[in-house]
Amino acid sequence: MDAASHEQWPVRRLARVSSISEAHFARSFRQAFGVPPHRYLLTRRIERAVALLRETDLPIIDIAFQTGWKSLGTFGRIFRDITGAAPGSVREQGRDDPDELAAVPACVLRAAHRPHLTMAVSEKRRRTTAGIKRAKDKEDP
Repeated sequence: MDAASHEQWPVRRLARVSSISEAHFARSFRQAFGVPPHRYLLTRRIERAVALLRETDLPIIDIAFQTGWKSLGTFGRIFRDITGAAPGSVREQGRDDPDELAAVPACVLRAAHRPHLTMAVSEKRRRTTAGIKRAKDKEDP
């Protein structure tokens, strides 16, 4: 999955490659990595996209497709949900002071910027929406 995070990796395929049942694979994967296979894959894709945004001048749509997304809209929405920033903002941040990070090894930078997906993106989105709704309810008399 790490080497080809741009590919589709359904649990069925992963289990077949591992020669075990889908349920056993999903359970074992979560136990080993702390997150389900799909969230792990999202983390790798976003991590790769962040690196491409900071290190290349590729258009954002090309980065989305290269990292396994089928739509720019889905890429942008999930990227924002996970990182808290739009892809263009991440690109600008990386360009603001490139010399500052030049001495840091790339593997350390990737680890430091790795998104932590301890909950599903859809659950994170629901909680954020619920928090905004509660805040608005408190403001309205």
